[in-house]
Amino acid sequence: MLYYLLAVFYVLVCFLLLLVVLLQQGKGGDMASAFGGGGSQTAFGARAGATVLTKATTVLGVLFMLGAIVLGVMGQRGPGSLMRGLGGAPPPAPVTAPAPAPAAAPTSQAPAEKTPEQPAPQTPAPQAPKK
Repeated sequence: MLYYLLAVFYVLVCFLLLLVVLLQQGKGGDMASAFGGGGSQTAFGARAGATVLTKATTVLGVLFMLGAIVLGVMGQRGPGSLMRGLGGAPPPAPVTAPAPAPAAAPTSQAPAEKTPEQPAPQTPAPQAPKK
């Protein structure tokens, strides 16, 4: 419950920081003033006094950074590292021996020999033509 309350507070701080930064007026620090242009004698322009917006930016920036650290620590689920879910390489699957093949019956048999009860058919010999 405390985690969710801090998360809501953190989101509120983020929106306020965004709003405060966008409301601030630019300091006129363009490229010309960085190199001594613009009539200023300092390298980064004239130092303005700290206004309410710059103080609010500082406070909200610190709250933003601390909130990120606190929520990161509170969001951690117990001790461990980033690699705690990885248990290393999975164990290899057990290798099973192939089942023995059944005794093979002969698939082709030698052609049966002719029995003497069946005489071979006889054909007459061809005769030469007569002239």
